[in-house]
Amino acid sequence: MEAKSLSSFKELTEELKKQKRSYLLLYKKNSSQSESAQTNYLKAISSVSDIGVYMADVGSVKDIHPVYTVTTVPALLEFQGDQLQNIYRGAHDTAYYNSLFEGAVYTARTEKAGKKVKNVTVYTTPSCSWCMTLKSYLRKNGVRFSEIDVSKDENAAREMLNKSGQKGVPQTSVNGSMVIGFDRQKLDRLLEIKDS
Repeated sequence: MEAKSLSSFKELTEELKKQKRSYLLLYKKNSSQSESAQTNYLKAISSVSDIGVYMADVGSVKDIHPVYTVTTVPALLEFQGDQLQNIYRGAHDTAYYNSLFEGAVYTARTEKAGKKVKNVTVYTTPSCSWCMTLKSYLRKNGVRFSEIDVSKDENAAREMLNKSGQKGVPQTSVNGSMVIGFDRQKLDRLLEIKDS
């Protein structure tokens, strides 16, 4: 996929109406930081589909950045429909942009399939073998999740204990419902995984 270069705020608003999720990279030509961001952004979108990806040079397109009070570039604007969700400031590496796009693509495909996106958090520690098994299982089934290492985050460990009454890991929160250990049947039911 290629990023479409925009020439005006009007064109941006028309494009945003076509997509549920979109990203716009604001950059300035001949700026080393902007060129780095642009190169990494273009690498990351090469395998992206199901989301809108756009670019605009603030040196020639002067009516977009003031609307969103962007005063420094590069900046990546994330939209849901025509609503601004986030602004990621600065130049980032390709992996950073990839992770943003993978999450957006997963959400877009899940919604397209008529499913609700599940909010999944896995509480782990580095030495836990069942944690690795659980994360592999979720990845194999295309489940997006965030991971919290409770050995490094005391507040998260306390939060996990308050939610489940248990200290052991792995624990998984699926839309607020806690799953202790690698309880495959409960995970399958909560995540709507069939024939795994």
